[in-house]
Amino acid sequence: MQYRALGKTGFPVSDVALGLWGMSGWSGSDDAESLQALQLAVDLGCNFFDTAWAYGDGKSDSFLGKTLAANRDKRLYAASKIPPKNGRWPARPQYDYNEVFPAEHVFGHADKIRHALGTDTIDLLQFHVWDDSWTDRPEFRNTVEKLKRDGIVRAFGLSVNRWEPENGIRAIRTGLVDAVQVIYNVFDQNPEDELFPVCAELNVGVIARVPLDEGSLGGKMTRETTFPDGDWRKGYFNPENLRRTMDRVDRLREDLPAGMSLPEMAIRYILANPVVSTIIVGMRKSEHVRGNLALSDAGGLDAGLMETLRKHRWVRKPAPWSD
Repeated sequence: MQYRALGKTGFPVSDVALGLWGMSGWSGSDDAESLQALQLAVDLGCNFFDTAWAYGDGKSDSFLGKTLAANRDKRLYAASKIPPKNGRWPARPQYDYNEVFPAEHVFGHADKIRHALGTDTIDLLQFHVWDDSWTDRPEFRNTVEKLKRDGIVRAFGLSVNRWEPENGIRAIRTGLVDAVQVIYNVFDQNPEDELFPVCAELNVGVIARVPLDEGSLGGKMTRETTFPDGDWRKGYFNPENLRRTMDRVDRLREDLPAGMSLPEMAIRYILANPVVSTIIVGMRKSEHVRGNLALSDAGGLDAGLMETLRKHRWVRKPAPWSD
């Protein structure tokens, strides 16, 4: 397992990490299996885990709390997120800051998360949505500074909106943000344009999320794939998006080197970027944990393949079904 610094936090985090959304927000998850996957990840050297209160109203946070409690002899880093008070994803400039992250809402959820994690201090607490129009609000600065001053968090971060990587740069430049979580994968290369250079300049940690494009780069999805009611992916992979996505996956497979799997290429594409601190991969099964964490030692793709994959860049805009 390889480790990188999470920006100016200095946290030495595993460059392949585990995201817990699928353990409580997707169909097909088994609680016992999820807990086993978490422990196996720890045993294999993974030390960074990303969750959110919105993942099952604290269910994923409690899973992580059980894992932390079972491994008190190891330094594990827990990251979680405050949901927007108005319950709207993504953030929009027409929403007032105090409709989304009023102080009492933030501190109330921070307490819930600390209780679920079983910790006095959260390593990294993130706002689960963000809009840069809120950057200059005094309430934002006051809240973040108090979170740190009172020892509620060690570091603060933002999870930026899907397909809007620049919508967070103003906030990053305030100096309040220690890490940013952004969608970055073979298809979604846009963060390389503006966001990553700013993060490198200011030593802000980068957490790459959705490395497998919600599953399309996992190698098993087909044009006939369906999801049950209640699974977020049912709306995301609606017939039109599924068709367009699989068309692109088919073209991507044409550039897949012999002996390399699609998810391996997808994850190693991200590992090749030195600005990225860690990649959070959803892993609910032990076989996925072993396979994905092993890619850390494999390292990034070679320069030639990286250049070939540039042509698969897919510029997308938020849509109602992508929220």
